[in-house]
Amino acid sequence: MIETLLHFPVLGQRVTGTLCLPQGAPAPVVLMVHGFTGSRDEMAVTGTGEGVFSRSARRMAQQGLASLRIDCRGSGTSEGDFADTTYEGQIADALAALQVLSHEPRVQGGRAALLGWSQGGLVAACVAARSQWPLATALWAAVADPVESIGGLLGADVIAAGLKTGGQALQIRVHEKTIALKQSYFDGMVTVKPAEEISRYSGPLFVAHGLADTAVLPHAADRFLAAHKGKQQVWITDMDHSFNATMGPQMLDGLLDATAAFFKQNGLA
Repeated sequence: MIETLLHFPVLGQRVTGTLCLPQGAPAPVVLMVHGFTGSRDEMAVTGTGEGVFSRSARRMAQQGLASLRIDCRGSGTSEGDFADTTYEGQIADALAALQVLSHEPRVQGGRAALLGWSQGGLVAACVAARSQWPLATALWAAVADPVESIGGLLGADVIAAGLKTGGQALQIRVHEKTIALKQSYFDGMVTVKPAEEISRYSGPLFVAHGLADTAVLPHAADRFLAAHKGKQQVWITDMDHSFNATMGPQMLDGLLDATAAFFKQNGLA
């Protein structure tokens, strides 16, 4: 396995990602999109020294799959201000990443899958529907209704204030840190409808959700499954929003292996 940084521009700002290559590359490739306030190496998996996506990338490489995990603009080491984050902006980042992969000689960019976690699942649903590019798409604990899920995290008062900020950034305390968001983010909570968008995606869909998920409630999975009319696989079990990563890697490894198998059964073998 070889990992290298990959940079590409989106609307004049540099997006950074980690390209993970298995032995025998070029190989089929999976684009991974992180969640709200997250980054490409977020959430330490207890006992491993790895993050959720870095561990997932390594295990996919062991199964012959390349991957690119990106920091959306304003997050991680990509350029931009987090306060300017919007759903449409992150969708643009992921669409650009697929374009980059299509010309990347170290991977088989025409044989690409898409994986999104939490808000990244919202992004993945929209990207899959709008591009029809991924041969298969996986939604891990994906946000189907941002007003419910992100609104539940931030609180109704914050959402109401955010919709009235104009060009000013609203300071918010979330995930034990203070972030700033502008009204454009809150506007997107109302206008972007990932569960409706996935109905236009014709490719195979893998939906994973935890029965103990209190951040994005389990019925979000039902909304995606009901809207999508193509081939589906469901992976529902007793896990939290982070796949029980604070208790060790066992749940995440099982989920990743099932996801990788789904990808390989649907064009990435």
